[in-house]
Amino acid sequence: MITKKYIDELSYEIIGSIIEVHKFMGSGLLESVYLQCLKIELMNRGINFLTEMRVPVVYKGKLLDIDFRCDLFVENCIVVELKSVAEIIPIHEAQLLTYMKLLHCPKGILINFNCSNIFKEGQRTYVNEYFSKLPNV
Repeated sequence: MITKKYIDELSYEIIGSIIEVHKFMGSGLLESVYLQCLKIELMNRGINFLTEMRVPVVYKGKLLDIDFRCDLFVENCIVVELKSVAEIIPIHEAQLLTYMKLLHCPKGILINFNCSNIFKEGQRTYVNEYFSKLPNV
């Protein structure tokens, strides 16, 4: 059963993996480089994920032809979106929140690898109504 505690512990592991990649690779590379490194780091930690997963958009029972793809869908409960940009802007947040809603996902992590300290300035975590409905333990 997925709980808030499980989601929070998994988030801690994901962010630890992200910090490790950033520490080793530094900033200033393309997003695709960080994605490949993060995939290795998550695999080394035994964390399951899907990458470049198509996010389905369904309206009144019809699958729409919209090609949304999330960078990482971790353990079927956390969306991780990677960026390597000068700054996070509202459309990046909207992208993550959209994926979270469409996937019925309780938590999302938005990462910007183009920073000096990934922990302080390079990551933002979001929860939604699905998270609030989860049991604590």
